[in-house]
Amino acid sequence: QVQLVESGGGLVQAGGSLRLSCAASGSIFSINNMGWYRQAPGKQRELVASIPISGFTTYSDSVKGRFSISRDNAKNVVYLQMNSLKSEDTAVYYCYARARRASWVGLDDYWGPGTQVIVSS
Repeated sequence: QVQLVESGGGLVQAGGSLRLSCAASGSIFSINNMGWYRQAPGKQRELVASIPISGFTTYSDSVKGRFSISRDNAKNVVYLQMNSLKSEDTAVYYCYARARRASWVGLDDYWGPGTQVIVSS
């Protein structure tokens, strides 16, 4: 079983910065993709950023130029550096991984429990 543990969420003033971290642990054969999703009150969960094995990152238009995703493959950790935060960024942020827990099984989706980010205006 692959487990994801998030950290770094909290309360921040508009215009400020915050860095989220997510560490994958447990039985891990390989991780094909990692990323961050978020869900604001009354809205659907949306992709924020992702970084596959290839290293080609993807960002939603709403965060492009402000957020930066990075990955430490050796430690199975993914980061999300959030700068110039806006009130619209307030949401629960979820870590995501698409991985194989063993060589004899295929890819499965794994989710972290979520961490709250509140941006005050």
